[in-house]
Amino acid sequence: MLTHHRKPVSLSLVSTDLPMWSVVETAGTLYQKDRDRFHLLLHEPAILDREITANSAEEIAVLPISQKPRLLWLEVSPYRVIMTMQGNGKYSYRHFWERGMYGLSRYWLQGDSLATPSQLRLRNFTRNLTLIGHPEPEHLRLEYELWSEKVQLGRYVLNLEIHQ
Repeated sequence: MLTHHRKPVSLSLVSTDLPMWSVVETAGTLYQKDRDRFHLLLHEPAILDREITANSAEEIAVLPISQKPRLLWLEVSPYRVIMTMQGNGKYSYRHFWERGMYGLSRYWLQGDSLATPSQLRLRNFTRNLTLIGHPEPEHLRLEYELWSEKVQLGRYVLNLEIHQ
């Protein structure tokens, strides 16, 4: 039986060895597929751009919203996570993580021409995957490395909080 609930969600991605940190606070729709399998659908919120002027007054501008909203779709279980971003027409990606295994991270770039989109494939190694919460997930922590052939492109931590 497919059940769904609308919940506030916090999604963060942090690099442990690069100067990168990103947080998204939005609402998500949680679908229960099976006993331990869930899908979470998130809409990208408006992006704020902060500028500091010469007199140190901070100005906040809302960037133009794309015509097509970007969607994040997460398929979550205690053993595997698949995250897909789609919907803006120019850029999309899909990550497949499974505890203790190598997975794929694919990125698609669409130019202005109608040609087939270019694809970039990287490998990721999932060091740790922890899912907390029963009967619905409340917290996901995913620690992984990103690789291109034999070159490590960084270590990352993805945290997902589903507020009850």
